[in-house]
Amino acid sequence: MNIGEASKASGVSAKMIRHYESVGLFPEAARTDSGYRQYTAKEVSTLRFVRQSRDLGFSIDQIRELLGLWQDRKRPSRQVRALAQAHIEELDEKLKELQSMKATLEHLVHCCHGDDRPDCPIIDSLSHETADPAPTAHHAAGRIVGLQPGRARRRAT
Repeated sequence: MNIGEASKASGVSAKMIRHYESVGLFPEAARTDSGYRQYTAKEVSTLRFVRQSRDLGFSIDQIRELLGLWQDRKRPSRQVRALAQAHIEELDEKLKELQSMKATLEHLVHCCHGDDRPDCPIIDSLSHETADPAPTAHHAAGRIVGLQPGRARRRAT
């Protein structure tokens, strides 16, 4: 089947199939005499595996490792479990960071009047200059740098 058919059958866009080939995650496809890529049912199955792994948030390197484990029928399942468990821990850390960013934004939104006045604690907090040249939104335990708890208050009307 050609790349369009493989894309439809696997749920992976043609652009991503080419990308996976370019980074070595997926072997370069056989070509017809006219240069079109040709995919087998086994390759489409591999693309589905890659898509499902990406849907779970695994990185390209992790997927490369998972593919190796999938293709090794004698692998101990503990290796797969360890990889999945490490990914869960990464996801937990990302969730904490996202929750911290959300809490900071909720606090800033609460402190902003959201009316016709130009003063805005959200903008003030985002523009706060620090020694850190590239502060992140979740820097300082979930607070935007320069925003002290209780510091940004609704201004009197």
